[in-house]
Amino acid sequence: MMNESARNTPPYADPAQLERYAELIVAHGVNVQPGQLLQIASETIHKDLVLAIARKAYERGAKLVVTDLADPRHARLRIERTARDEDLDFLPRFVAARYDELVDEEAATLSLIGSEDPDLMEGVDAKRNNRVRMSRFKSLRRFYDEGINQLKVQWCVAAAATPAWGKKVYPGLAPDAACAALWRDILSMARADRPDCLALWDVHNAKLNARAAKLTSMGLDELRFTGPGTDLVVGLSPQYKFRGGGDKSTRGALFEPNIPTEEVFTTPDYRRTRGHVRATRPFLCNGTMVEGLELGFEGGVIKRLVASKGQEVFSEYTKSDAGASRLGEVALVGIDSPVYRSGKVFQEILFDENAACHIAVGRAYAYCLVGGEAMTDEEKAAVGCNDSSAHLDMMISSEAVDVTGRLRSGGEVPLLKGGSWVGDLA
Repeated sequence: MMNESARNTPPYADPAQLERYAELIVAHGVNVQPGQLLQIASETIHKDLVLAIARKAYERGAKLVVTDLADPRHARLRIERTARDEDLDFLPRFVAARYDELVDEEAATLSLIGSEDPDLMEGVDAKRNNRVRMSRFKSLRRFYDEGINQLKVQWCVAAAATPAWGKKVYPGLAPDAACAALWRDILSMARADRPDCLALWDVHNAKLNARAAKLTSMGLDELRFTGPGTDLVVGLSPQYKFRGGGDKSTRGALFEPNIPTEEVFTTPDYRRTRGHVRATRPFLCNGTMVEGLELGFEGGVIKRLVASKGQEVFSEYTKSDAGASRLGEVALVGIDSPVYRSGKVFQEILFDENAACHIAVGRAYAYCLVGGEAMTDEEKAAVGCNDSSAHLDMMISSEAVDVTGRLRSGGEVPLLKGGSWVGDLA
């Protein structure tokens, strides 16, 4: 029972809803299959909810649930105290072997986010912090290339509230009250506050799938975003494919990569990005909040970058490799999103990216191109599918931003007006 396994959570959230949430994550998020391996990564503060999720997974027939419970203070300690910079590049071979086995096993993997200390990484050395991130990506490259981009694993990112994160969203409340309020938001946006949440997710996914199919069928050549501080053109490949809602793994299991999700997204031809854009919400970059960001693109590459906060950290991030200063994703989200309608900035990308249209610098999703899963690196490069060790989303729309599609056949069509979906896309 959830009351037994989540001893730290009843003061903050309804036990019946938490039980339903754990079931939703296991049955719909990662959709654990009989005889499947499940990995759960989380901070230690969520250990009781992780235990409840593991119990649900075993009830569905998981052969093993492996948990990776981390205390992020160790990450900061390493960056600050490691004597030699080159030692920050080291990652033991057994870490890569573990992730290789997830691919070989066609496993499922859950990331349960929600920081015990959201400000922990503020002020750490930007170069050293980014160096650790890059070394981990390089070591786990096969997992990202095959597990994610070729859909060999089922993955899901879901959230759990903490008092400190709650205070970020509800600064006027005491920590416990803020945590309880944030839990209500999380459970509501995951639809776990309603008994028929699994059926509601089926309806929601059908809507996102239909919207993605419509956008794919339109024969778009470019997307243009216009609004205060923004006139950005994002070019698309003739092989573009919008995706939204759930995906299907190579073992044929449907899964939900993000809970919640309100976006439809695709892979741009990064070479055709041009113009300027202003971020409409703050976002985290390597643990530091970036605010007031403005970017200028020329020939598909960031040529101008200013921010009122976090500029050094974001600038360092875009220097990770050649692809880190180019676009790897463009996503459309309307103001009908419950995340947007909440009126809150959650300061966590899982939620904030589902409140507004967004772009991401860095690695692209090959499965957002027709036949992309089977493309060679050379074929992906030929259609402008970006490659990078980085991937970072930033929100660029609001009620003041319009999105227009330019068709390959000529002419233009409105997609979002004042942040709202237009016509058949609504």
